[in-house]
Amino acid sequence: MLIDTHCHLDAAEFDADRDDIARLALHQGVAKLVIPAVTRSNFDSVIALCYQHSHCAYALGIHPMYVDGALLDDIEILNNYVKQYSPVAIGEIGLDYFSIKPKGDKINIALQTYFFTEQLKIAKQYDLPVILHVRHAVDDILKYLRKYQVIGGIAHAFNGSFQQAEQFIALGFKLGFGGAMTYSRALKIRELAVKLPLESIVLETDSPDIPPEWLGAKGRNSPLELPKIAQVLADLRQVNVSQVLDITGANAFKVLPKLAYLCTSPNVLH
Repeated sequence: MLIDTHCHLDAAEFDADRDDIARLALHQGVAKLVIPAVTRSNFDSVIALCYQHSHCAYALGIHPMYVDGALLDDIEILNNYVKQYSPVAIGEIGLDYFSIKPKGDKINIALQTYFFTEQLKIAKQYDLPVILHVRHAVDDILKYLRKYQVIGGIAHAFNGSFQQAEQFIALGFKLGFGGAMTYSRALKIRELAVKLPLESIVLETDSPDIPPEWLGAKGRNSPLELPKIAQVLADLRQVNVSQVLDITGANAFKVLPKLAYLCTSPNVLH
């Protein structure tokens, strides 16, 4: 089964054709879309979108690149939402040291760490997987995962070393591969896509970001590109694409078990 495990279909880039994209993706064989929130302000919108399209599922979290605008009580609000709405995962959460300006800003690093670890505690409390944003912070992410021992999840847009990949896998994580893998110059990512066990990989688009090579660097990515991304992975591994769909789909269900029980009727949103 073809599953987009990371897609920001709620983003403003889809305001003109969001519903069409959701329907077309399903028609093209993308059976399920996982839409992670990135701030408290879009919890309601991702939930509403997923109730409107029953093949979509939401994760709830506060992204590390948005912590400067977050409030400390957003953690309590997230906890209340998780209790009421039962997301498939806590996400998108993590650490992003690449985006810090100026580099080494200790206040921003402290904020990122606070929100990341508090959200790991929520995931632990509700026995939920996490969807991780990891950029220039792999070792610290792994350190906190070992400390808080969540049940697993997805390391989105994985771009670490083979040894770091093995550490994520040992902690119950799958590794997300998408548009970056389609570039012929992305030698490290393509090598990982070939050498890692297929049982450790899930597919994603990160729409509207990380467009595949055929869209160009400024193209708008969408779940409609996932079938071709899957074919790239199959070609790299020299296997039939049906094998890629079967195994990566099963991987997604294993690491995000609530995907099998998507809600189709909304609660009253705040």
